[in-house]
This record gives sequence, C-alpha cells and structure tokens, in this order.
Amino acid sequence: MKRRGLILSVLALGVAGFGGAAWYARRPDPSAAADPIDPELADALIRPYSPILGPADAPVTIVEFFDPACEACRAFYPVVEDIMAEHRDAVRVVIRYTPFHGEASVEAIRVLEAARMQDVFEPVLEAVLREQPKWASHGAPEPGLILQIASTAGLDTDAARTQMLAPGVVAVLNQDRADVETVGVRQTPTFFVNGKPLDPFGEAELRRLVAVEVAASQS
Repeated sequence: MKRRGLILSVLALGVAGFGGAAWYARRPDPSAAADPIDPELADALIRPYSPILGPADAPVTIVEFFDPACEACRAFYPVVEDIMAEHRDAVRVVIRYTPFHGEASVEAIRVLEAARMQDVFEPVLEAVLREQPKWASHGAPEPGLILQIASTAGLDTDAARTQMLAPGVVAVLNQDRADVETVGVRQTPTFFVNGKPLDPFGEAELRRLVAVEVAASQS
C-alpha cells in the first residue's frame, strides 16, 4: 500500500474524527465491549480467502472488520497505510467484510471481490473509499455508480457484472457475516492485532499495540 493520494485527501478528516464515539458505525442495540477473543474463535478472525494487504508472511497481522460504506473505515485507511509503511515487511492487514450499511455495503463488497479476481483490488479499494461520499450517503447507491467509480481504477466492468454474482462471492459474504456474529463485532472498524482486540479504540492505541507486537516478533 504505497499510494499517497488518498492519504492527502482523507487524513485530516480521520485525525479530526477519532476523538469521539460518533465515528463508529454501529449496529442496532450495540452490546457492551466484548471480552478478549477466545482462542477457540481464532479461525473466525482469518479465512484463507480473506484479502491481504502487505506481505503474506508478515509476523504481525492486523485484522480489520471493515465496511466500505463506513466513514470511520475511510478515515482510518490512511492511518493503517502509514502503520504498514512505518513497519514495512513486519505488518500485514487482513480485511474482513462487515456490511452494516445494507445494500450499499453489499454492492461495494461485490465490486471489491470482482476487483480481486481481476488483480486490481487495492486501486479499486482506494477509488471506492475516495468517492465514498458520492455513493454511500443514503445507503442505496445509484445503480452502476460504484462500478463506474471502480472502472477509473482499472476494473473491467463488463467482466465484473458477472463476477459480482459468482457463487464464490456469495459464499464470502455469507461466511464473513457469520464470522462477524461469532466474534461479536458490533461496530466498524474493529481491529485485532495478532488476535488481540484493540480496546480501548483509537489511532494512538492501534499504533501502540502494533508497535508492541512488532517489537515482540523481533526479540
């Protein structure tokens, strides 16, 4: 994740927003903070198909439960990029889809999965996040708008229309929804670093937890 265009446009927004709980995208009737994840639930954190940003064999793994329609996820994206740049080959990010914003989230996830099939996942992810205010504000994007945005980042939209409906994409959505329930995720973004939940939530806390895990992996 070396691109900086999105960082310049979003970082100020992200830094301004992290101080309050209003940045969270919450589900109806959110529960209290979850206990540390049980080791028996570790399989629900990462699946073999989960998108990975960064070196596949990095010793430190950030798992992000992510909704492409979530403003906080958009704001945190450049922060996560910066953390990866700081720690280089020591950190990878695993994306878990968390479609809390309904139809808009699901359509964006389908587009991202088509982008993954075409090997343009990261540029399409950045384009979708950059243009998020255009398609996510009302929860039901204009038909074809997300595809149009993705096409500017290299997506073949003709192929994508078929790929978005593939059984494998449906399976990914269903499994990620099930894992969200299993882990007890109630807001986005939710982070785990080497299986440890980020609690309390915040940019400084995420940076600190990653730094601790990187140091431990190098000792």
